[in-house]
Amino acid sequence: MRGSLLPADDFAVAMVGTRLATAYGKEIARQLATGLARNGVTVVSGLARGIDLVAHQAALDAGGRTIAVLGCGVDIVYPPEARRISEEIVQHGALLSDYPLGTRVDAKNFPPRNRIISGMTLGTVVIEADFSSGALITASFALDQGRDVFAVPGSINSKASHGTNKLIQQGAKLVTCVEDILEELQLEHAVQQQQTRASLPEDETERTLWNALSQEPLHVDDLRRTLDLPVSTISSTLILMELKGLARHVGSMNYIRIE
Repeated sequence: MRGSLLPADDFAVAMVGTRLATAYGKEIARQLATGLARNGVTVVSGLARGIDLVAHQAALDAGGRTIAVLGCGVDIVYPPEARRISEEIVQHGALLSDYPLGTRVDAKNFPPRNRIISGMTLGTVVIEADFSSGALITASFALDQGRDVFAVPGSINSKASHGTNKLIQQGAKLVTCVEDILEELQLEHAVQQQQTRASLPEDETERTLWNALSQEPLHVDDLRRTLDLPVSTISSTLILMELKGLARHVGSMNYIRIE
């Protein structure tokens, strides 16, 4: 790694797409990355030409954080025109790679790194992608990892939108504005959640509850029986965990864990 990872980067969304982006795709990438950054969400991408570079730059221009996951060593700048933005990212985010220093660019390295882009984020947004685009590999990894997949619709006559339109047909969440992403991932209050998480340190009760919760709704009474804690303690702790973005009330006193 070059740069730094912060607790705020738990609130991250991946933005990926074709290297052969159209003017439409670049503009949408700019709008969405700007909106995410302004709402305290870290933008993660792959520093590739096209959609990736636009997303990184827009996040930086908006005063936000961005993380680039590389298919080479973090001491290698690729593509060459990314030298300046790479240094900006180091100051306002991080360059990451699971390849050793000195690893040169090789086409076979890029698909595996996509699992990191999707895995370290809450959801993946595909802006433009043909059927053969690596962005679809990222979307596939996201599904395997239990992450949300979003796709921006495009013209049926545009090759750059064939893959994204297909993703929507297959059930990806259609995106027309940044609010679609924020609402689906419950990130409308990401900044407040980050501040609350920082001001309310974890204690043993929080850790116990978080470990007991999962993605399947669990009732407060079940937590009481399992953990042998007073209902009042469980309820008050869950309220604080909701404020921190660690848990979510899904109705009728049922809660799930937020990863």
